[in-house]
Amino acid sequence: MAATALSKNQKTAWGFLLPYLLLFGVFIIVPVLIAMLLSFFYFDAIQFPTWAGISNYITLLTQDEVFMQYVLPNTLRFAIVVGPGGYVISFLVAWMLAQIPKGPRNILALIMYSPSMTAGVAMTVLWTIIFSGDASGYLNSVLMRFNVIQQPIQFLQSPDYLMNIMIIVSLWSSMGVGFLAMLSGILNINPELYEAAYIDGLSNRFQEIVYITVPAMRPQMLFGAVMAVVNAFQSGYIGVALSGSNPTPQYAGQLMVNHIEDYGFIRYEMGYAAGISVLLLLLIYGFSRVANKLFGPD
Repeated sequence: MAATALSKNQKTAWGFLLPYLLLFGVFIIVPVLIAMLLSFFYFDAIQFPTWAGISNYITLLTQDEVFMQYVLPNTLRFAIVVGPGGYVISFLVAWMLAQIPKGPRNILALIMYSPSMTAGVAMTVLWTIIFSGDASGYLNSVLMRFNVIQQPIQFLQSPDYLMNIMIIVSLWSSMGVGFLAMLSGILNINPELYEAAYIDGLSNRFQEIVYITVPAMRPQMLFGAVMAVVNAFQSGYIGVALSGSNPTPQYAGQLMVNHIEDYGFIRYEMGYAAGISVLLLLLIYGFSRVANKLFGPD
């Protein structure tokens, strides 16, 4: 009877999992495998693909000067700053919200989470106006009013400012589902752990975070870290949306996602774009492995 009941439970579980597995396979696994295969072909989206071997990867790493001089350094800089930066900010905000009553906490959590859902709209109606290159732009207007500058600065068209603005906007909208997961993790920690720790000699809130909070919510910390890595590497739309062009001015805000779009949907070099996407996947996997080492199971 136990074996029969277990078999029924297994069938029920697989019945619930099947729709997810089917959709995951069709929309994630299959496209990834096709991209990997396509990266070994020349394909212009019109003629039938022709075998190229590893030529696309050789060209990418040895002959694509834009990729090596601008795209790869920009992507790594953006990911290293926005990924850990957004992750730390999300954790600190989640921890502070956990210290206040439920009513205000829910309202503030919604306010903090909303930029991650409206980032595209916000860039059109908020950030592009703030950093507009004419005298009516909010930042230019303030700087000129206080005589800091005499002429408007083209913030969104200048290679000196575009990447920094992209980082600011990304950090502003970085509190997404990872932030909610960390907030949930903090709220579900057993209060008795803190009481026992203070009895054993814990003396301040910093020690409380290091020795109790973070170890007790390692699954949520891992999820937040992986989401921070993925979001940092796939946020290429920010530079294009702010500057209004792809490639971005002098490639100052050009990330790997933009390079993929440039070659795949503007130049129609699908095989080469697939090679770039495979390299991006490997970078995300590598950084995710680092996050798993830090917060995964021992």
